[in-house]
Amino acid sequence: MKYTDLKIQTQREFPNNARIPGFGWLVRAGYLTREIEVLPLGKQAILQLQNLSGNPSFFSLLDLPIYHNRRETFFPVPTGSTEIIHCDSCNYTERLELAQFKKAPFSNEEQASIEKVYTPDCNTIESLANFLKIQKEKTAKALMYVRTSDNQFVFVVVRGDMILSEAKLKNAVGEIRMATAEEITKVGAVAGYASPIGLKNVLIIVDELIPQSPNLVAGANETGYHLLNTNCGRDYSPEIVADLVQAKSGDTCINCGNPLFTLTSVVLTTGSIFNFENILLALAETHHDDKGLSFPKSVAPFDVYLMPITGKQLDTHAKAEEIYNELQKADITALFDDRDERAGVKFNDADLIGCPVRVTVGEKALQNGMVELKPRQEKENQVILLEDLVSHLNAFVK
Repeated sequence: MKYTDLKIQTQREFPNNARIPGFGWLVRAGYLTREIEVLPLGKQAILQLQNLSGNPSFFSLLDLPIYHNRRETFFPVPTGSTEIIHCDSCNYTERLELAQFKKAPFSNEEQASIEKVYTPDCNTIESLANFLKIQKEKTAKALMYVRTSDNQFVFVVVRGDMILSEAKLKNAVGEIRMATAEEITKVGAVAGYASPIGLKNVLIIVDELIPQSPNLVAGANETGYHLLNTNCGRDYSPEIVADLVQAKSGDTCINCGNPLFTLTSVVLTTGSIFNFENILLALAETHHDDKGLSFPKSVAPFDVYLMPITGKQLDTHAKAEEIYNELQKADITALFDDRDERAGVKFNDADLIGCPVRVTVGEKALQNGMVELKPRQEKENQVILLEDLVSHLNAFVK
């Protein structure tokens, strides 16, 4: 395709909203706008990715540092909107809200008698643990929802040092919403001092660690009071026991027992659905240098950046047009820089756009029946006979 047909507009400066280099280079090279609109050159790059995506080795061709499981593929990036958990030892990878980990009971002490105690102004786990001088692991955290399908009140219990994963809860009971103050009062609970003990008409669901955690402090369903030594199974009976809590860095891998770590990412695939814009961003973030993009030749939008340099005696543009037509016949894709522009501008734009190889049609070389060939990631030019150009390019890009 021709440069002018694609209406490419490169930028000399990084956009001020570029939080990562890859996005900045895509804007500078004319693949995207600052507002993340895909431009014609970006559409061409995405089309190339779409054409390749049916290849079983697609992600190998991209040469990206990716994390994946059977359902999804992730690319780590500091500005990503999706948090994942990963194990370096066995490669376990999952979205943070769905990740599993090995859980350890806080203690195996004998069950003690329940006891009601005065706990003024202790309507959070932190304030309760500080007041009673206990660790948060010894408390039971209550969370209250309503299932949207049937308005069933759902009472959730997790250990006080852990965070509920609403995604896991939805997997267990269906779609939910937070319970209102009126709904909480109606079932007999008190926000900040709630427990499932003594409640009726509620669906009780507990994290799988709760039955293994004896003598937890829980709410007394009375403002200003808590219960010491509550025990699941003795003091209340859950209808559902499930994995409900969110993993964090340092937790133990469910598969191999080694530490997990978290990182932010963008999603590249979900099932058989590809997010090609994110894949393009991942390519730019991974494959660039201080001059611009340097896409792998297997996934670059064009094989060749073809640029004539205006001469004094020879019509280099006409010769470049001939070469462009020859490359098309040889099934070698080329971005033909057909602009009437200074050589320095074309060289800079060639580096920015990142085609695997640049072919320069200059007067001096042409007078000897030659052109210059320069792979994007190499420093030196090669001078190639015109008659050998197609075979050289085929050997390089195919």
